[in-house]
Amino acid sequence: MEGQQTTTRATAVLPVTTLSQPLLLGTKSADDLEAQPQLTTYHAAGGGTTSFSRTCLNLTNAVSGIGVLSMPYAVAQGGWLSLALFALVGAVCYYTGTLIERCMRADPAAIASYPDIGKFAFGAAGRRAVAFFMYAELYLVAVSFLVLEGDNLDKLFPGATIELMGGYRMQGKQLFIALAAAVVLPTTWLKNLGVLAYVSAAGLVASAVLTASLVWAGVADETGFRGWSATTSVLNLAGVPTSLGLYFVCFTAHAVYPTIYSSMKNNRHFSKVLLVSSVLCSLNYGFTAVLGYMIYGDDVQSQVTLNLPSGKLYTKVAVVMTVVNPLAKYALLVAPITAAVEERLALPSGGGAARVGISTVIVFSTMVLASTVPFFGYLMSFIGSFLSVLATVILPCLCFLKIYKAEGIRRVEIAAITGILMIGVFVAVTGTYTSLQQIIATF
Repeated sequence: MEGQQTTTRATAVLPVTTLSQPLLLGTKSADDLEAQPQLTTYHAAGGGTTSFSRTCLNLTNAVSGIGVLSMPYAVAQGGWLSLALFALVGAVCYYTGTLIERCMRADPAAIASYPDIGKFAFGAAGRRAVAFFMYAELYLVAVSFLVLEGDNLDKLFPGATIELMGGYRMQGKQLFIALAAAVVLPTTWLKNLGVLAYVSAAGLVASAVLTASLVWAGVADETGFRGWSATTSVLNLAGVPTSLGLYFVCFTAHAVYPTIYSSMKNNRHFSKVLLVSSVLCSLNYGFTAVLGYMIYGDDVQSQVTLNLPSGKLYTKVAVVMTVVNPLAKYALLVAPITAAVEERLALPSGGGAARVGISTVIVFSTMVLASTVPFFGYLMSFIGSFLSVLATVILPCLCFLKIYKAEGIRRVEIAAITGILMIGVFVAVTGTYTSLQQIIATF
């Protein structure tokens, strides 16, 4: 009877939303869980079905994103010594990830998502603040996806032009941004995104193939690895804020940590999963950064794929892998935003016409913004410096301190968290100011 009462309370406070669904389900299919809403809610409360190895795949896929393309550019901005800051950022983000896990343990029946942590710590205002920054980050990452598509497809098909009615012509980057938006639009209308979640797991393969393409380029390209001694710098203090922002982008997956935590069979092993995923992603990011900067030096572009010579087979492979991954993940990014708008407007969740209308407006707005953003690297630096630092550093630390203040926190840990908060505030202020200056200067 007591177990039944616990389940009933969980059902009352944990509505089934996109944010409370695991990226890759365990033994049950997405259709099975959709047909059993009470069971799905129970899983969200911490009784998941996902194994340790499957959770490692989920989390690695969540952490490993398009930030890998900007890693060589990040090193070029800060110099070789900035890689030490990359290691520091990785360690800080791992620790703040464990803080999120500990916040989840504070009340498993009431906390199933990142906004729930904000509410548990600071009430309704905390939920709204966390949700706002989380959705803003998702929205801007969706914009960066379209920018990425436009840049790389323009490289793959240079000179493409389409004549529209009234003599208006679309060409180059803007044309491919519009085409990418048209391709992803129907996927945002789907109510069940389980299939797309499986497709998005191909991002791990895409990252590995991209790294292999860079090795191939270093061996076969005329530039080779001369950048190591010719056109690289040891330290560039002026570029450090940009580097830090881009490094934080690489680890910005904290918003989905509660979802993945709740999906585990045994969530007490989450810290181990987080460690494995952080190490794997850090090795991939670091290897790509070193390879790209060694090959192209300070001439490396904001997306290393844009440096690869046109017409080469390894270039085509790298660009195709770069293009496919965001197309598969775009709908997963905007789904929580669509659900939030539906909830705000008191519309029926998953309603056909409402969902189509809202998601269409969201896609169109990201397309317009992507067409006006002049430089991918500056946008990613802004996302990392402002939104990612808030989501991965500042908010987890503040929520943890608020939740566990009454129980007592060791002085050593308070000192460590205070130091991390100071780093986060510094990066947020300097990085945001620098990236905004760079974006404005390009217009």
